[in-house]
Amino acid sequence: MSVRALGHHDLFIGGSSVPASNGERSALLDPATNEPLATVAVGGRADALHALEVAEGAFARSGWAGEDGAKRAKALFRLANRLEEQLDPFAELESLNQGKTLREAKGDIQFVVRTLEYFAGLADKLQGETIPVPGGRLDYTLKEPLGVTVHIAPWNFPLVLAMRSVAPALAAGNAVVLKPASLTPLTALRLAALAIEAGVPAGIFNVVVGPGREVGESLITDPRCRSVSFTGSLEVGRRIAELAGGRRVPMTLELGGKGPVVVFPDADLDRVARGVGWGIFGNAGQMCWAGSRLLVHASVREELVGRVQAFAEKIRVAPGTEPNAEMGPLVSREQKERVLGFVEEARGAGAKTVTGGSAYLDGPLARGNFLPPTVLESVDPSMRVVQEEVFGPVLSVLPFSSVEEALSLANASPYGLLGSVWTRDLSTAHSVARRLECGMVTINDPPMTFPQTPFGGYKASGLGSEQGREAVEFYTRRKNVLVNLGSGKPKA
Repeated sequence: MSVRALGHHDLFIGGSSVPASNGERSALLDPATNEPLATVAVGGRADALHALEVAEGAFARSGWAGEDGAKRAKALFRLANRLEEQLDPFAELESLNQGKTLREAKGDIQFVVRTLEYFAGLADKLQGETIPVPGGRLDYTLKEPLGVTVHIAPWNFPLVLAMRSVAPALAAGNAVVLKPASLTPLTALRLAALAIEAGVPAGIFNVVVGPGREVGESLITDPRCRSVSFTGSLEVGRRIAELAGGRRVPMTLELGGKGPVVVFPDADLDRVARGVGWGIFGNAGQMCWAGSRLLVHASVREELVGRVQAFAEKIRVAPGTEPNAEMGPLVSREQKERVLGFVEEARGAGAKTVTGGSAYLDGPLARGNFLPPTVLESVDPSMRVVQEEVFGPVLSVLPFSSVEEALSLANASPYGLLGSVWTRDLSTAHSVARRLECGMVTINDPPMTFPQTPFGGYKASGLGSEQGREAVEFYTRRKNVLVNLGSGKPKA
């Protein structure tokens, strides 16, 4: 796929591509070169309201919300099949637009395929229950779709994190309006068009690109919006909670993390080094669940840091579309400068660089948003690089001497998304997992999830969870029906 072939991309509303009502367009840059990649329509308030109107009409009249969930299941299975057939071009498009490696992008598209398959399988299983009540009465519940649901997706996993909420909403019978990140909208726009081919009715899956303050807030504050799903920063999440909460609209918020990786001295250090490496340097560290804080027992600190350093320095940093690339660029110049700011501030406060930590100053990588894998030691737990989400390939190392100290360091964070424990001792593994203030814990594994497992965090990491059966339940409302059967008072 050449850069020239990407061309221009309009919004997707009502089953077809439409220009922004104001005619505005924006250039998307290739993160590997900062050269123009494509142009995209930039919608505004009028486009957001138009998408809601179209979605509401499709929800009411298309039959998508009907009682036969098997029809939705078939369409979503067809969409999964069509996406799988186009895995390579979708992965290449994701790699070009976001910067991640082709290997990572292919994994992302495969995850979306599996997500669609999983929720397609639940579309005809949204059943109510019969509840015993006194007297000659029948009591039962119904599960009904909410109506029009709004989904605001981030730029780090553009299609994965969009479809993580869109797929269950569609399976439950809702019409959706998706606002992808302005930097990375291309795969979402292409998938919405593919959904029409798969049999999803026009107006059920709409995509509006545009600024969050205008498009996002217009979507959330409109009375046709019946739920909000957002993945992104804590600051924006607070604003969305304020807007949606004021309307008493149900919401799911996934707001980031500062993952602790707790390594005990009996762990397999070679395996740990690989797990730690991919857990922070994968996707150039642009992951909400990145294991960005390495808490390692003092007795093996030097040995493990040496192995992580060796792993980091062998990673091949290159444009994501190159076949042998192992880590691509950050998504934008602004993100690159933000990450460097964290590193420079930490070094100014006494942190020491084990490896990396500086921008590429010459060669082809200097043109793009590349940073080398970076490991910092001698960090203080109070430093911003330890407390705040860097969202880049930066690992902070903190030693500990006891289980209690490890837990104290691990839980001394405003976030609580994912933590990891590395040990051969079964008792230690489970007891530490229980005491970590995280919504998810992996034991002897890097960050890992599946469509059927819940994804959500504690504390500032968000509200509610995505994935799993509960995700479909979130996009329904329960109605209770009580019937007097007219049989009079029952006999004793």
